[in-house]
Amino acid sequence: MNAGPRPSTEKELRADVLRGLAEGAPQVGPIQVHIDVTNRCNAACITCWDHSPLLKIARSKAWKGQRLPWETFERLMTDLDALGSVRAVVLSGMGEPLTHPRIYEMMAAVKLRGWHLTVLTNLLAADLDRLCDAGVDNLLVGVHGATPEAYAAFHPGWDESDFFRMTRGLKALANAGVRTRHVQVINRDTAPDVPAMVRFGQRFEADRVNYKLASLAGGTEDCAITPEQRIWLRDEAVPEARRLSEELGVRTNLGLFARQLEAASDSVVEVTAMDDVGCAMGFAYTRVAVDGTVLYCCNTSIPVGRVGEGSLRSQWFGPRWQGVREQIGRGEWFAGCERCGKFEQNVKWGERQRAQGLVPFGAKR
Repeated sequence: MNAGPRPSTEKELRADVLRGLAEGAPQVGPIQVHIDVTNRCNAACITCWDHSPLLKIARSKAWKGQRLPWETFERLMTDLDALGSVRAVVLSGMGEPLTHPRIYEMMAAVKLRGWHLTVLTNLLAADLDRLCDAGVDNLLVGVHGATPEAYAAFHPGWDESDFFRMTRGLKALANAGVRTRHVQVINRDTAPDVPAMVRFGQRFEADRVNYKLASLAGGTEDCAITPEQRIWLRDEAVPEARRLSEELGVRTNLGLFARQLEAASDSVVEVTAMDDVGCAMGFAYTRVAVDGTVLYCCNTSIPVGRVGEGSLRSQWFGPRWQGVREQIGRGEWFAGCERCGKFEQNVKWGERQRAQGLVPFGAKR
């Protein structure tokens, strides 16, 4: 499979991704690469698939202790350089990335290459001075609540003192001119705070407030919003939050959150209508797990390679990855796709495809 010439502009790069989607085979490497640097976490969020106390089968101590070795990170950076398509890197983890002892060096390595850097964090493990100086372009802070009560309920083992530590961190970042995006996962505990999250975003100068209906599995379904909450969110809370966002000038993704609520219907658990949305991730995005496993998307049940087993370039354009693309192109989804973690990105790529008169890749209409 020929990757063709490397694009020189963002517009050309996007056009090549869209051409690949139309032809069912990539014309260029991934634009965004998501790297998990650690499984260790300082939190136990109630909705988490890996650290929640509600899980029926808990992760092992050995798994929770894993972190990406520096040597693997360096090899991965070399691979990404060789692809020539990468414009953005996400540093996160199945745990808290700021617990990795070399996380700030990793940030520096990404920024040295001129790539857009996104970091996901709960802030409580941050060295705020180093974080303020790191040049992060998109700092996604897992807030999950606008009140100490909701925050503590969402984070078992934490209390209001941790809430105020987090808010002090947000204030320090704002004072340093670092813009943050607030991530607000909505479950039974945080649902009552949905309108207040807009005011919270204004108070701490959020660049945007990102709402997301909790994606639940493995026992965490027990903390889903109730049917009554879903109706209240749809009919009252989301309209009020949208009114507040316009009044206060706070950017949100409430339109997409409303779509999630509608898709969930009476199940109250996040469901993504992939037959409508489609999937562009195997053409624009990939993720690398702590153990070096290369994933098709953020779905851990779709491995497509491994760091060090041939170049990432040879894997991206190779038969294993292409076989997954072809399956998705037929609309044959994998377990977990109904809880798509890249919903917003897939919506955007789908809109671009429809603008060209095309049905989004994998969609049926």
